[in-house]
Amino acid sequence: MSAAPAGDHILLVDDDREIRELISAYLVKNGLRVTAVPTGRRMRIALEQSGPFDLVILDLMLPGEDGLTLCRDLRAGKHKALPILMLTARGDEADRILGLEMGADDYLPKPFAARELLARLRAVLRRTRMLPPNLRSSDDEARWLHFGDWRLDTVERHLLDADGVVVSLSGAEYRLLRVFLDHPQKVLNRDQILTITQGREAELFERSIDLMVSRLRKCLRDDAREPRYIKTVRSEGYVFSVQVQTPDAE
Repeated sequence: MSAAPAGDHILLVDDDREIRELISAYLVKNGLRVTAVPTGRRMRIALEQSGPFDLVILDLMLPGEDGLTLCRDLRAGKHKALPILMLTARGDEADRILGLEMGADDYLPKPFAARELLARLRAVLRRTRMLPPNLRSSDDEARWLHFGDWRLDTVERHLLDADGVVVSLSGAEYRLLRVFLDHPQKVLNRDQILTITQGREAELFERSIDLMVSRLRKCLRDDAREPRYIKTVRSEGYVFSVQVQTPDAE
């Protein structure tokens, strides 16, 4: 496995001092920079004073504000696109679903091997920074994709509504939207969506696609009960039901 780019800055949030020290030492040994803090309050200070950061490792069980609350706040604020790897002392599916619903990019149950943490961290960074070849922009590609009441800026990677208000997208949300815009009015099953957006190395469980679709629907203000844009096809997958136009390519 190739090393992550030198100098990646990781923000580690865990109230266990021994775990902070062990993880920090291992990541630094593997060429990363680490800022380690014990609480959500210290996390916010670090984000403003010690950044920018490339990824946050966030413990679920924290004193005061827990990891889910902090994850939700990060996704709602100016650090929306910052990748989050969540640590949890419980490994059941309910915790995975809850963490992903709040916007985490991946999760790792405790106890874990340091090598596995590093591998997960690198995988999240790769997914965040690199689109698969089928989703990469090219020089002759239209910058703007128009659909319904929305425009997608494929350079800045954000949405604009009918009034010109910008809606920022996380890396996962942008990749998923591009899949739908590149394959409008075609039913895509979950395996196809995973393969197109993440590649064969992706180790996400099937339910994660449903959670990402839910998050994207919120960005598009799409009513899940009567969706206009992303419709669920029972026992098959999803279909983007609105036509997509590229007026600047005409």
